[in-house]
Amino acid sequence: MKRRAIKTISLLWLGSIIGAGCSFFTQIILARDLGPDDYGKLSSVLATVVLLVPLAGFGISQYWLKVFGQEGWVAMRWFIPSFRLLSVSTGLVIFILILWALFGPHDKEIESLLYILCAYVFGQVALELVSSKLQLEERYFHLSLWQLLPHFTKLLLVILLVIFFSESTSLHTVAYIYSGIALTIALLASIELSHIQISGFHLKGHNKELKCFASEEDAPTLIDVIEKSWPFGLASLFQLIYFQSDIILVKYITGAEAAGVYNVAFIIIAAVLMLPSVVYQKFLLPKIHRWANHDRDRFYQVYRQGNILMAILGILAMLIVWTLSSWALPILFGDNYIGSVLLLNILAICLPILFVASSVGATLVTQEYMRVKVKYMGVVAILNIALNIILIPMLGALGAAISTVLSNCVLLIVYYRLAQNLVFSEV
Repeated sequence: MKRRAIKTISLLWLGSIIGAGCSFFTQIILARDLGPDDYGKLSSVLATVVLLVPLAGFGISQYWLKVFGQEGWVAMRWFIPSFRLLSVSTGLVIFILILWALFGPHDKEIESLLYILCAYVFGQVALELVSSKLQLEERYFHLSLWQLLPHFTKLLLVILLVIFFSESTSLHTVAYIYSGIALTIALLASIELSHIQISGFHLKGHNKELKCFASEEDAPTLIDVIEKSWPFGLASLFQLIYFQSDIILVKYITGAEAAGVYNVAFIIIAAVLMLPSVVYQKFLLPKIHRWANHDRDRFYQVYRQGNILMAILGILAMLIVWTLSSWALPILFGDNYIGSVLLLNILAICLPILFVASSVGATLVTQEYMRVKVKYMGVVAILNIALNIILIPMLGALGAAISTVLSNCVLLIVYYRLAQNLVFSEV
């Protein structure tokens, strides 16, 4: 069993590493070719769009993992109402982005980029839904391919753009590439998701002999889906706020060039954080939901061992980043981004914090603890925004990095106290 788990995690991690590598090299090419100012504009617009993706997805993909862990095959009843809610929430997010493009405090170039990148929302929502479906089916090889596909395609098209059309490389061209890939992903995802039927869905971890399905009278309403999924949607939104919204605030408070410099440090940290994300979000989460309901001893064992392992790996990752940052970053991105070194070294402090938070926080999405978790995530998100508003005008991008570290420290403390006092109070 352990050998199989290690093999599966290795497969997912390999796919994620390749995907992160493709994304990383895409950012290197764009950063060097566009320069800090244009790169900062692109980064801030993308961060704005990504920040609203959780509202479009409304936490439905994450809720699927929970409800199938609780109900088994009966949870098929949630699929159709989920898609109805998605059509409404995604349309609302597109409307919000258009309003921000029209009335936000930015120039015409940023406005047009926002229009183009609205399509990015469709690809991200579709990717999350397919990922949850593949996790429930434990089709990890296909999951790896799905996670890799958009990153590899972006890298390939950006390379072709720079090699053959270097003189015409512009923010709008890159934006069209991103949106075109997103729409393609959405189309492919619709094909995969169309197979979600009783005969085309292969749920793992639940006895096929015990298959049973709810009657039409038991089908959830749209309100039921909203009531159950909103904590997951808000959790994703708050997570992006206290980790990624800094890029947006730096752009609007300090300028696009500072946002570009900050984003270089951010993408390195985001790439390293793929490790705990793979372990907990892509592999363990469906199992954690099952263990929380049906095997409490194993649930607690995974929690304790995970905390120790994540702490060790997080500290190791931080030390590696500190060792390599001062010489590797200027070589990769160029001298224009030398200011990213200090920001990266500060943000690296988040690595052991967020590695452990991935382990502790995973226990809080189970059973009915998610509502409590999301409230405290909201508090941390508000704290992060307040710190940014105070520190960025004084310290620039450095203030954003400090705000991120402080916010994540508070987050880990809150997670740990909640896990000890609520989830494992009987231990």
